Amino acid sequence: MRVAALAVAAVSAWCFGFSGSMAKFVGAGGLTPLQAVWVRMAGAAVLLTMILLAFRPKALRVPPGRRGFFAAYALIAVAGVQALFFMAITRLPVGVVLLLEYTAPVLVVFWVRFVRHVRLPRSAYAGAVIVFVGLGVVVEVWHGTSLDGVGLLLGLIGAGCCAGYFLMSDGFGGDVDPLGLIAWGLIGAAAILVPLSRPWDIPWAAFGTSVTLGGHTLPVMAAALWLIAVATVLAYIAGVVAVRRLSAAVGATVASLEVLTGAVVAWFLLGERLGTAQMAGGAIVLAGALLAQTATSGAGRAAGSGASRTTEEPDAQRAASPGASTALRRSFARAATAPASDESD
Repeated sequence: MRVAALAVAAVSAWCFGFSGSMAKFVGAGGLTPLQAVWVRMAGAAVLLTMILLAFRPKALRVPPGRRGFFAAYALIAVAGVQALFFMAITRLPVGVVLLLEYTAPVLVVFWVRFVRHVRLPRSAYAGAVIVFVGLGVVVEVWHGTSLDGVGLLLGLIGAGCCAGYFLMSDGFGGDVDPLGLIAWGLIGAAAILVPLSRPWDIPWAAFGTSVTLGGHTLPVMAAALWLIAVATVLAYIAGVVAVRRLSAAVGATVASLEVLTGAVVAWFLLGERLGTAQMAGGAIVLAGALLAQTATSGAGRAAGSGASRTTEEPDAQRAASPGASTALRRSFARAATAPASDESD
C-alpha cells in the first residue's frame, strides 16, 4: 500500500510538472496568459465537477457558514496563484518560477511566528535564511539580477498567494471535502477571472492550429486538453489520494519533485536549460524549504507532547501544532493543492 501511495504521489508531481510547458504552448497559439489560465480553470472546473457528480456528489456540498471561506479560497488560492504563475512564466523559465513558488512555505513560517505568535525552533529560521540565499544564487544577484525583474516580482507575489493557499488549507476541517473545495475553487476562479481574461475575445480558432517550441510541434488543442485533464484534474486527484496514505515527511519529499519535473519537462519540450547557478540555487532553495518544514513540524509534535508537562506558555505550545505543523505539512504534501506553480503551476 505504501509503495502504491508513493507511486501515486510521484504521478501527481509529474502531472503538475507539465503545467508551465503546456501553458507556454497554449500561449504560443495566440492566447494571453490570463486567457490561457481562464481556459485551464474553466475546463478543469467542468471536468472535475462532472467527475464528482458521477462518483462523489456529496463532496460538492458547501457546509453552512463556509461560503466566505470558499470565495476567499477561489480568489487567493486558485485565481491568484494560477494567474500570477501563468504571467510569470512568460518572462522566466518554468523551473525558476517553480523555485519562486517554493518560497511560500517560508512565508508561512513567518506568518506563524509573527501573526499567530507561535515560538519556533532556530532551525526553522535557518531554513528560511537558506531559502533566500538559494534565491539569491538563482537570480545571480552578483550580476545585478540577470533575470527579468517584472517576472521575479510576479513570481514572488504569486508565492504570497500560494502561502495564503497553504494557510487556508490549514483552516478547513472535516466538514469540507478537499476535492469539493478544489472544484468550487476552480469554478470561482473561472468566474473571478472573466473580467480580466475576457473569454469572449479568446481567439478560439487558435485551438485548431499547431505551434512549435523548442523543436517540438504540438496542436494547441492537445496542449490545452493536457493542461486541463492531466496537469490539473488528474494532478489534484492523485495528490489528494496520495497524501492521505503518506506521512507528512514523506509527502514533503515527494512533493518537492514538482520543481524537478517541471524543469525536466520544460527542458525536453521547450529547450529551457537552467544554468549552473539556477541548478545550484534550486538545490539550496529546496533544502532550506524542507529544513523549515521539518523543524516546524517537529516543534508542533514537541509542543503537543509537552503541553501536559509544563505550564510555561501553554497557549503558544497548544497553538504550535495546528498553526505551525499542519500548515507547513499541507504546504508540501498538497492535501488540497494548487504552482505553479501555478503557480505554485
